[in-house]
Amino acid sequence: MSAPVTVLLTALAPIAWGTTYIVTSELLPPGHPLFAALLRALPAGLLALAIGRALPRGVWWARAALLGALNIGAFFPLLFLAAERLPGGVAAAVGGAQPVIVVLLSAVVLRTPVRPRPLAIGAAGAVGVALVVLGPSAALDPIGVAAAIGGTASMALGLVLTKRWGRPEGVGAISYAGWQLTAGGLVLLPAVLAVEGVPAHIDGAAVAGYVWLATAGGIVAYTLWFRGIQRLPAFAAGLLGLLSPVVATLIGVAVLGETFTPVQAAGIALALGALIIGQVPARRAQVVGGA
Repeated sequence: MSAPVTVLLTALAPIAWGTTYIVTSELLPPGHPLFAALLRALPAGLLALAIGRALPRGVWWARAALLGALNIGAFFPLLFLAAERLPGGVAAAVGGAQPVIVVLLSAVVLRTPVRPRPLAIGAAGAVGVALVVLGPSAALDPIGVAAAIGGTASMALGLVLTKRWGRPEGVGAISYAGWQLTAGGLVLLPAVLAVEGVPAHIDGAAVAGYVWLATAGGIVAYTLWFRGIQRLPAFAAGLLGLLSPVVATLIGVAVLGETFTPVQAAGIALALGALIIGQVPARRAQVVGGA
């Protein structure tokens, strides 16, 4: 499969994650980010395990647990918490810094030299996202900002470690996603029981929201995401995360009737330009790995 096709398929994951903001604010019961994260992870993980029919072996039990904790167990609740406490897109703006964090972590974990070009591209993407999502009414809630920073760093480290360890030979992408979704869900379960419990009222809209997050945003998105990470450079994959806040903004304009300014248009152009330029090395590289 060609590199451009791999990039496009991998991009579907952050596009799906871009719907998290509207689903959280419009459909889900407020005040239950851990419960929402649990329902996004554990059912999808168990379904993926049933489909893939493969369990970790040897050292992969520990690796799957750690990756699940980083990519799911920590990232999900921090994402929902930031989405609830940071109106005005501040959470998405913080998330736009992920490509820069990936570059720095790759230098430590993957021994990849820190070069000016990816740093400049990552910074341009972060500025573009900030122009898209930040407005004069953006609220800097300290807890929300901390959650956004923690979630961004957690997912960046999970991406880099996923790139370093690869995927065991003979294990499909859906099984690999199932390991991490299940591990992350099991990390979340005791926290949900101890801290939040189940929302007092879950209506039909909330059920639809949970199902969407578990399917499109869970099993499908993470299968494509982990498959893409194996085939693309870590920095190129990290840049695809810029699509999430862009999609969230466009959904807000189309569905919620939010205003769209020339500054936001310039921000989208800058973010997408950085994303496209950052994929050039990936397109020149040979794509390897299984489905």
